[in-house]
Amino acid sequence: MTFVKLCGLRSWRDAQAFNESGADLAGMILSPGYRRSITSGSARGIRQALRDDIPLCGVFVNAELGRIVSYTEQGLIDVIQLHGQESNEYIDTVRVHCPLQKIIKAFVVKNASDIELANNSHADLVLLDGGTGQGNGFDYSLIEGMRRPYVLAGGLDSKNVAAVIRRLHPYGVDTSSGIETDGKKDPKKMIAFVEAVRKEDNQQ
Repeated sequence: MTFVKLCGLRSWRDAQAFNESGADLAGMILSPGYRRSITSGSARGIRQALRDDIPLCGVFVNAELGRIVSYTEQGLIDVIQLHGQESNEYIDTVRVHCPLQKIIKAFVVKNASDIELANNSHADLVLLDGGTGQGNGFDYSLIEGMRRPYVLAGGLDSKNVAAVIRRLHPYGVDTSSGIETDGKKDPKKMIAFVEAVRKEDNQQ
């Protein structure tokens, strides 16, 4: 079964919609300065609204280590996603301080060298993206160079995700803008995205 992450949750309402979607991992942006960035208070509300069996991922961009540690010590996140220029040394340091959390490292793919960086990452799982939440895709032919499982993001929605899975067979898929209407999470689109993935899974 294809792993499904829905990212950019910002409210209790979004968390409730996630509960109904059937997705595997909920994500929220915990670095400031982005359209979907939220405060620690909002993060706590999302954690409380999600079902207990749903893991929650905090997305950080070139964050100070203390910021990540703070969220883990509060028990708010189960998965750490690094979406900046974090090095393998930084990933190793995060792992030492946050040993209970899985680490995802995102890579904005522009050329073959980005794919090679992903292959050599020390993260538990890598994510291939076309940008930072703008819904941009990238040249999928570059993925031929991947030698490890990956989560695919960038421009995915309920209309195109099945074809992408059929072509590339990623370990997982991730979407944020693809499940929004007028800049807000759309419960119907969240459900439709997961349904499209599961339908394709069942046909393989």
